[in-house]
Amino acid sequence: MAITANEEDDHPNTPTTALLPFNTDSSSALSNRKPATITLIFISLLLSTCIALAAALSFAFLFFRAAASIPTREVARPLGKLKSPVVLLISMDGFRFGYQFKTETPNIHRLIKSGTEAELGLIPVFPSLTFPNHYSIVTGLYPAYHGIVNNFFIDPATGDFFTMASHEPKWWLGEPLWETLSNRGLKASTYFWPGSEVKKGSWDCPNEYCMIYNGSVTFEDRVDSVLRFFDLSSSEIPSFMTLYFEDPDHQGHKFGPDDPRITEAITRVDSMIGRLISGLEERGVFEDVSIILVGDHGMVGTCDKKLIYLDDLEIPKPWIQSYSPLLAIRPPSDHPPKEVVARMNELLKSGSVVNGEYLRVYLKEELPRRLHYAASDRIPPIIGLVEEGFKVEQTRLKRQECGGSHGYDNAVFSMRSVFIAHGPQFGRGRKVPSFENVQIYNLVTSILNIDGAPNNGTESFPLSILLPRH
Repeated sequence: MAITANEEDDHPNTPTTALLPFNTDSSSALSNRKPATITLIFISLLLSTCIALAAALSFAFLFFRAAASIPTREVARPLGKLKSPVVLLISMDGFRFGYQFKTETPNIHRLIKSGTEAELGLIPVFPSLTFPNHYSIVTGLYPAYHGIVNNFFIDPATGDFFTMASHEPKWWLGEPLWETLSNRGLKASTYFWPGSEVKKGSWDCPNEYCMIYNGSVTFEDRVDSVLRFFDLSSSEIPSFMTLYFEDPDHQGHKFGPDDPRITEAITRVDSMIGRLISGLEERGVFEDVSIILVGDHGMVGTCDKKLIYLDDLEIPKPWIQSYSPLLAIRPPSDHPPKEVVARMNELLKSGSVVNGEYLRVYLKEELPRRLHYAASDRIPPIIGLVEEGFKVEQTRLKRQECGGSHGYDNAVFSMRSVFIAHGPQFGRGRKVPSFENVQIYNLVTSILNIDGAPNNGTESFPLSILLPRH
């Protein structure tokens, strides 16, 4: 069969110029593999580039993710309308830590959410009573140093008796914040804070700025009076203000901290905080004002079955200066305190005294040092520490009652109150460890950027609470 030219051209075994390599030198065997080598090199470079790019992208992703997880350093916010810092210190007497969760307290929680809170409460000074603690808050001093060692006590040097109506300067030692501001040429206003009515040093309790205590003044009137200060010109607005509410201390004593009726008092106080916030917002200064919301002490339930009787301890009534929860005894000079303490402890350990195991009696200088309750002649030589929930009375009575009390060892958790602060130098939603209320004095002077008087607080404490200014 003859093969035509077309058939020959179509035959696959017929070599053509198009199928020949460009270099026809058969002496170089490697030359035939060059295209494959180039392809492999190209693919390797491409893969290396892809891997490097992927690694770079992964590194960048991780870097920016890590950077995003690092919180931005919060700094103090500049004032808006006010020209200088203002501190408003508010006391809710007997507001035990945890009350803010007993019922709805939207206004208190608003301050917590956008401010700074002592996560497990504010620690009172010992004794955990109203007047010693309120005065410690504004002086930064323990009671042994500011002189108000109890709500009621006797000065052994003079025989004079201190009550909560005593306004003579001789009782009130130290330098409270309103006096500190007056010494610096700044204005202060006080609304019923214990000790504020005392004319002392440069503070003369001016009529327009110092309210004489009157428990019949409604809470609404107190709030509105404070708000009116913000209607003044900037130069006339007090740099430091106090506001005091008796609740919920009264209800805590009457019903105890666990009674449902305590919630009414908590709700009322919260509504007053709401009234204050609304008034400050209407005036455009809410974010400018440093609000410090505190209590002076907590509260614990007590009942008659938890009683210790001093008749069982052979202690005459005239020796007693304070019964409960702080037992304070000043025996006559012919009965050495050391011997009295030894005899009391002997009886307490004997088992003959009902509930005797819940009372510990000390010479004041042998009290735990953390109580800071010895360095004053106003403190009687014998101090009894009563366990939480127990009370001391002189003689057995037939009455039966349950209520609440405070004044116990300040290490007892039920004695804690609250610290909630909101303002330009307080972090938003921040929790801080609990601390003693003697630290508040330095906190206020730091916010106002003024020098304070010597006190028992630590100079560095404000750095742990306040935002840096820059």
